[in-house]
Amino acid sequence: MAKPGTPGTPTTPTALGGLRVLDLSRILAGPWCAMILGDLGAEVIKVESPGHGDDTRLFGPPFQDGESAYFQAANRNKKSLVVDLKSIEGQGIIRELAAGADVVIENFRNGQMEKFGLGLGDLRAANPKLITCSISGYGRESPMAERAGYDFMIQAESGLMSIIGEPDGDPMKVGVAISDLITGNNAAQAVLAALLARHNTGRGQHIDMALLDCQVAALANVASAYLMTGEAPDRQGNAHSAVAPYEPFKTADEPIALAIGNNRQFAALCEALGLIELASDPRYADNALRVKNRATLAPALEAVFITDGRDGWLQKLHAAGLPAGAIRTIDEVLESPEIAARGMIHDIDHPAMGKTKLLGSPLKLSGTPVIAPQAPPTLGQHTVEVLTGVLGWEQGKAEAYAERLG
Repeated sequence: MAKPGTPGTPTTPTALGGLRVLDLSRILAGPWCAMILGDLGAEVIKVESPGHGDDTRLFGPPFQDGESAYFQAANRNKKSLVVDLKSIEGQGIIRELAAGADVVIENFRNGQMEKFGLGLGDLRAANPKLITCSISGYGRESPMAERAGYDFMIQAESGLMSIIGEPDGDPMKVGVAISDLITGNNAAQAVLAALLARHNTGRGQHIDMALLDCQVAALANVASAYLMTGEAPDRQGNAHSAVAPYEPFKTADEPIALAIGNNRQFAALCEALGLIELASDPRYADNALRVKNRATLAPALEAVFITDGRDGWLQKLHAAGLPAGAIRTIDEVLESPEIAARGMIHDIDHPAMGKTKLLGSPLKLSGTPVIAPQAPPTLGQHTVEVLTGVLGWEQGKAEAYAERLG
């Protein structure tokens, strides 16, 4: 069996080989969903507006040879087709592509597709097997359907920011656009489920994904605790609201992250630290008591942790089978041997940047592996190819169209 992260060859069967996805989305959640489908072998045609294309092409710095790092993150394994959706000609191209597609993904403002003459219901009527996926901030069927939705707003309005940060500090956001990423992942799951349902029924369906829904669902145990008790949680900083000790601890040099999840692990931790008496202390007899008495437990543990350095403690804790780790920087992570071993970084040839590196898919399938990462496309890179190869245009007509839209 190939090592983890090894992509398939051109002849290796893929999970979604033979399927075509029309990606009409921009920014992150929609493109992320489409990229996952592309990783799994679907042909993904990314439709972009003339001139600047996807908004994230302008997000930066950093840029390299005019290409933004942000765009690279969410658009591997796609073809870029430039289409003017405001024109009759462009709308005709989309209708023709949708007629032969399996999936259409869009994240326009509510009602915008209808203004383009491209209502998703009409597209499905012309192609009953078509699966359409709308991604928006608040959902197509919502009292807030008309509002634009961006990740930062959703992190704020979902309650996520209220539980991030120090107890006496301000609410904080997650350092990546987590609401977009969760929604993109959920949308990909929904598309895969709809494809499976189509296999059984022969018909497509519509998927209505909302960033707010997805982020609220991701509150998980925090939301469940409120629904159970009616009490809104406080910010805990880097501590866990329901598990202890589950937080960073200072050492003689660099801090460590410790995640003790049960009584057996707590006993092993006490032994590793030479604090056997804590294991039998009635204040810390079970997790609920450790959470209740964390104000005395944490200082007792840290008093021992500061007697040695991070690496020394990690060696001891790992030898005891305990979950602990270094608090690493991004460069430390991306240059680590375990990330390389998992095949998460790939050397690729980019049409504008030349030799560069790109993150790969985390999906590891033994029988139908993900495809080798292809460089995110330059704007309109595949316009002629799609028009001739998919729609059957004559070469000269396709080239003239591409030149006209720039």
